[in-house]
Amino acid sequence: MCGIAGYYGAGDRKILERMNQSLRHRGPDGEGFFVNNNIGLAHRRLSIIDLSPAASQPMTNEVGDVWLVFNGEIYNFKELRKDLIGRHNFKSESDTEVIIHLYEEIGLEVFSKIQGMFAVALYDLKNNKLILARDRMGKKPLYWSYADETLIFASELKAMLEHPNFKKELDLKSLNKYLFYEYVPTPNTIFKKTYKLEPGHYLVFDGINIIKNKYWDIAFNRPLSSPGSKLLIGEAISELDKRLNEAVKARLVSDVPLGVFLSGGIDSSSIAYYAQKNSLNKIKTFSIGFKDESFDESKYARQVASFLGTEHYEKLLTAKDSLDFIPKIADLLDEPMADASIIPTYLLSNFTRQNVTVALGGDGGDEIFCGYDTFVAERLAGVYETMPDFFKKNIIEKIVSFLPTSFNNISFDFKAKKFISGFHNKKKYRQQVWLGSFGRADREKLFTSDIWRSLTRENEFEEIDNYLDGLRGENYYNQLIYLYLRTYLTDDILVKVDRASMYNSLEVRAPLLDVNVVDFVNSLPLNWKLKGFTTKYIFKKLMTGKLPKNIVHRKKKGFGIPLANWLSKELKPLVFDLLSEARIKQQGLFDYQYINKLLDDHFSRRADNRKMIWALMVFQLWYKKWYL
Repeated sequence: MCGIAGYYGAGDRKILERMNQSLRHRGPDGEGFFVNNNIGLAHRRLSIIDLSPAASQPMTNEVGDVWLVFNGEIYNFKELRKDLIGRHNFKSESDTEVIIHLYEEIGLEVFSKIQGMFAVALYDLKNNKLILARDRMGKKPLYWSYADETLIFASELKAMLEHPNFKKELDLKSLNKYLFYEYVPTPNTIFKKTYKLEPGHYLVFDGINIIKNKYWDIAFNRPLSSPGSKLLIGEAISELDKRLNEAVKARLVSDVPLGVFLSGGIDSSSIAYYAQKNSLNKIKTFSIGFKDESFDESKYARQVASFLGTEHYEKLLTAKDSLDFIPKIADLLDEPMADASIIPTYLLSNFTRQNVTVALGGDGGDEIFCGYDTFVAERLAGVYETMPDFFKKNIIEKIVSFLPTSFNNISFDFKAKKFISGFHNKKKYRQQVWLGSFGRADREKLFTSDIWRSLTRENEFEEIDNYLDGLRGENYYNQLIYLYLRTYLTDDILVKVDRASMYNSLEVRAPLLDVNVVDFVNSLPLNWKLKGFTTKYIFKKLMTGKLPKNIVHRKKKGFGIPLANWLSKELKPLVFDLLSEARIKQQGLFDYQYINKLLDDHFSRRADNRKMIWALMVFQLWYKKWYL
């Protein structure tokens, strides 16, 4: 696990060193550089597999005409190496070298053969081409931009800011989407003409032309077993068991200490189960707790750890731990992302890194198994649609509007009000409305009139529409799963985990996002995943008997913090500082009177505006750190 950066065009060793130094947190164990005329590749190393100097990067082949920097892990590298070893001279035991030699033999098809999480930059000296590639699920980040005949790339935007050719210009269109989604959807970024390489894609640049291709995509029709066969649910449970076991086992390969994030939910608990099953020694598990019972899950993590017999580590966090970290959020996030759970994720990563260098997590389970409450809300929306309009508007929605505001974690009034707000949008967009912050009417009030006039014709659902264009004929719930995997998972969940963990020099692996697991689960019938109002149906059937019954059937809680309360109390001075009238007017982006009303309504508990206030605060922290 590492950080990479580089350029093709203008640049030199000093520029490359500055870019690389900004990524030191991603790889504190070493650095390396390759500079050849107008090509520069840089690498920060976090040693995980093959700790010897022979595995250092940039790495080249025997004759020195293929150079590679790579961030990630290839889980099938040993099988690939066995086939290559007779035809190539290997100098290391690393997965990096496998990519190089496989590229020599099959070229760009290499990315279809390797399985894992990766961001790759490969320079083919013989053909004078720079190739960038990103893994299928988007677990590892890769940014790029092109300006003044120079292509710049890096694992994080902060490294690109160190290149003099980089154009630091705020993209108002992306800001508009950030305030809606709480992140900037791929492929765009907060900066103009700067992009995230899409998952499952590679990019080729020869100094003149940029060509981008998709080598893999999420599908729902890959065969479950042999063509023409139809699985029974018992057979499907057995196959899922096999694939999950193999995915976890592959991710236990490490030459450094390894552990498991354990929240006490079914996803992380299942990963801990398979990890312990495949280990001769006690697996280390890690969790954090909060004093506020509405947010605390530590007792469930302790229960699972005791049941599985793991070596469990737990830390009770105080409000001060979180509050001390919040002003530093922009150090992690060089692009605004308003998921407040980055705070406990960072604190968990920091705690975990004191004991291990690699951790397994449960990310992906809610997306592939329809685990979010919004999937249940979709079923409820189907019922709600059948009710008479008069009854909905004059009875139910009036009752919901009068519900007292609660600042508890995912409270009933919060869910009810969100449900109504999303229901009155187009069906294909309402999931995003449920998840997001500022709706269109809110953004019209938030932006200054001049800026809103420039944005009013913009389609904030552009990425959703583009994805849905490629899913015509697919059933509605499969479309939702696809959107979750390519939007919320890619640009929120995986970004949060990557930045929080890598800032602590901790590698996190996600077995539930193994391509063999994803393909299999996506090919299962919907009612094996969402059965009526029961989420994760087949997953729960699989884990029954393997985990305590109350853990398998626990209501989803989410990895939250008491943000709404903190904004009204301990964080209030920071809120007033970041959203002060002087600061807002100096920026010239937002209407201060509207922001002031958001704050007043929240502080007086007339409304729970935590999501909107937090989105603005994160943007202000980012703006101050990376844009001014």
